[in-house]
Amino acid sequence: MKRYSIVRAGNEYIVRVDEKSIMKVSSRRKAVKLVSVAAGLLDQAPAPPLDEPPSIACDRPEVP
Repeated sequence: MKRYSIVRAGNEYIVRVDEKSIMKVSSRRKAVKLVSVAAGLLDQAPAPPLDEPPSIACDRPEVP
């Protein structure tokens, strides 16, 4: 489990994971929401494995 923290720096807030700064936001409320969403995503079950590896190639158009 990752440890999240919110640190105030002047007028901004920095969201940190363990000892690494991740994101800077303008309000504490936004920072708390980001931490909550991130923790929720990490708690979800992992995605099932894909049958085929992901591809970044474009799909070919179908020609009638």
